[in-house]
Amino acid sequence: MIAQIAVALSLTFLAPAAAQADLVLPGTGGMKYHEKSGDPVRLTAYGLGTKHTYLRPATGDAFTWQKSLSEASVSPDGRLTAGVPSSYRAGFDSLIVTDRTTGKTARIRTVKKPMTASYASWSRDGKKVALTVEQKTGGTWQVLGFTVVDVRAGTASTIRVAGLPRRAGFWWSPDGNLVTMFGTGLRVYRPSDGTVSRTYTNVGLPTGPEDSYAPSGKRLTTWCPSRFKEQVCLVDLATGAIAQRVAVKPEALFGWWDDGHLIAVMPVKGGYRLSVLDLTGRTTRVLADVPAATWAAELWVSFARTRVS
Repeated sequence: MIAQIAVALSLTFLAPAAAQADLVLPGTGGMKYHEKSGDPVRLTAYGLGTKHTYLRPATGDAFTWQKSLSEASVSPDGRLTAGVPSSYRAGFDSLIVTDRTTGKTARIRTVKKPMTASYASWSRDGKKVALTVEQKTGGTWQVLGFTVVDVRAGTASTIRVAGLPRRAGFWWSPDGNLVTMFGTGLRVYRPSDGTVSRTYTNVGLPTGPEDSYAPSGKRLTTWCPSRFKEQVCLVDLATGAIAQRVAVKPEALFGWWDDGHLIAVMPVKGGYRLSVLDLTGRTTRVLADVPAATWAAELWVSFARTRVS
C-alpha cells in the first residue's frame, strides 16, 4: 500500500503543469491575456466598439486589426469567421464569411441601407449566423427584427418582429431558436418565420453579448429582476424558473467558461479585470487586467469553445 501511494505521489509531482502564454492584445493599452493549454475556451477576437476589431488566426497568437470590419466572430468549430463590414456596398449591408484554413471569402448581402445587420451570433452547429437588424429613426437606433444567414448556401433572410424594445438583440438558443429580451424576461422565436415558441416571464434580461447559455444547454444567465438583491441569475430552461442567484456585481458577462464558471469583467481599484467566476461569485482565475480607459472605449471579447464541459 505504501509503495502504491509513493507511486501515485510521484506521478502527481511529475505531471507537467499547463503551459501558459501571455498574449499581448494590440490597441488595448497594454492588456495581456493569460492563456493556458487545456482552457475550455479560446480568445479568438476582441475590439473597441465598432472602430477597431482584432482577429486571431486559426494557428498562432498574433491578433491583427481588421480595418474593414466593425466586428468579427469565429464559428464554434473554429473554421469560419463571420465579419460585419464597416460600410455598405452597393447600398447593402452584408456578412463576410472567411474560411480560416483556405482564406476563401464570401460576401453575403443581408439588409438594404439604411438598415444594418450586426452582432453576429453563430448557431451551435456552425451552419448559420443570426444578426440583429436595426435602423436609426430620429437619431435613435431601433431594433426591427433579425437576419439569418445560411453560411453554406450563401443566403440571408430577414424577419421583422413587431414591438421589440430598442435595446433588443438576438442570439441562438442551443436548440436552434432565437432569443431576445421581452419585458422583464425572455422570448424565444422560430428563426424561419419569427413565430413565438416560448416566453420566460420575469426571469430577468439576457446577459449577452456572448452566449448566455451554459455549454450543456441546461441553464442561462440573466441580469436578475429588481426584486432580488443579487445581480446575476441562473435560469433552469426545463422549468423556466430562476434556479440560482449569484451574489456578484460584474460590469459585464462574456459567456460561460465551462458549465460551472462564468467569464466576467470585474471592477478593481483603478481599473477592471477579465475574470473567471464560479457560481458562488468567487474569482477563480484572472484572465487579463483591463485599464479603465480601455474598458471605457467599449472593449468586447469573443471566444470559441475548445472542448465541451
